[in-house]
Amino acid sequence: MSTQSTNPPKPKAPHQPPGIPKSPSCQRRHTLPASEFRCLTLEDAVSAFEIEREAFISVLGICPLYLDEIRHFLTLCPELSLGWFEEGCLVAFIIGSLWDKERLMQESLTLHRPGGHIAHLHVLAVHRAFRQQGRGPILLWRYLYHLGSWPAVRQAVLMCEDVLVPFYERFGFHAVGPCAISVGSLSFTELHCSLRNHPFLRRSSGC
Repeated sequence: MSTQSTNPPKPKAPHQPPGIPKSPSCQRRHTLPASEFRCLTLEDAVSAFEIEREAFISVLGICPLYLDEIRHFLTLCPELSLGWFEEGCLVAFIIGSLWDKERLMQESLTLHRPGGHIAHLHVLAVHRAFRQQGRGPILLWRYLYHLGSWPAVRQAVLMCEDVLVPFYERFGFHAVGPCAISVGSLSFTELHCSLRNHPFLRRSSGC
């Protein structure tokens, strides 16, 4: 799932926006690159959850992943996550896991199947101060490129609200029908993306 903001504040410089908890890494800015992409660690879990909670609770009333679930996946498969950091502070991220069935099922929300050939994207979220700046598309492009370096991973899958389907179609995802997963009264569309000969994977990402 993903979220976008309609009227976000736009910072003039990539300094730490309000609402991002300071971590030890944020306090050592003189030693950190201004902008960095890397896999998340357990130390990033709280920052990720704060971004996700603000992005999703106000829109859907739920979070794709709660803090314990974020820690769960960052323990089992941190290599299937990707974060965008500005001066050491997390501003956008994706968390995924491996799945081994043709379609998503309720248990795919919490399971990681190490032998699976499908990357399940659980959440894409951008901090409110950095939305409407093209960061979501850039991060998703880099994430797909990252997945493309894994020979065993053949496909990426996700579920989203109907309004977000056109966004993901821009990256090669296509709708395969209603998702079997529902959360409360919310229903979702399931989308798949083949990672073989994907046009984005033929471009250099600089990763």
